Amino acid sequence: MLADWQIEKALDKADHLDISPFDPERVQPASVDLLLDQYVRTLNDPETGEIDVADVREGHTTLAEIDETGWLMQPGDFLLGCTVERVTLPAGLAARVEGKSSLGRLGLTVHVTAGFIDPGFSGQITLEIANLSGKPIRLRRLMPIAQLCLIPMDAAPRRPYGQAGNHYQGQFGPTESRYQMS
Repeated sequence: MLADWQIEKALDKADHLDISPFDPERVQPASVDLLLDQYVRTLNDPETGEIDVADVREGHTTLAEIDETGWLMQPGDFLLGCTVERVTLPAGLAARVEGKSSLGRLGLTVHVTAGFIDPGFSGQITLEIANLSGKPIRLRRLMPIAQLCLIPMDAAPRRPYGQAGNHYQGQFGPTESRYQMS
C-alpha cells in the first residue's frame, strides 16, 4: 500500500494516478479521504417484492439529490452514492475504498461488498451506503465519506479495466447495478 508521500509522488507523475479534484489536505498516512457527491440512488420497490439477480433491469433505482438539509437515512436504509472525485488508476496500481472509522462507529458503511478497484479504472467511485445503526443518520454532501488506499501491482495486468469490456468504466454519478448472470 502506498504511504502519504508515495501518493503525492504518484499524483505528480504524468500518465499515472489522477484524483480530481485533489486536495493535499485530505491525504492521510496511507490513504486519501474522498467526499460524498450530491447525487444518490435509491432502490425502487420491485413489483414482485424481491430483487431477482437473474433479471436485474436498467432503471431499478431512482436518482435523487442531497439538498442543503442533507439526506436522512433510516435504520436499515440502503442507497448508492458516489465520490466527488474522479479517480483514474494506471495499469500498475489497484485500490481499495474503505469506510472512515469515525462513521463506522456510528453504524454507517460505505461499501457493502464492492471495495476493490481494478487497475485501469477511471470514473467516479460508486459507494454502497447502508445504515446499520438503530438510529437515523443524516448524510451531508461534500462530507468526507470514504478513504482510498492505493496498492501497487507486482505486474501490470494483460487487460486493465476498461480494455476488458467492463461495465463501469467512465461512470459518472452513482451507477446502478449492471449485474448479469453468466
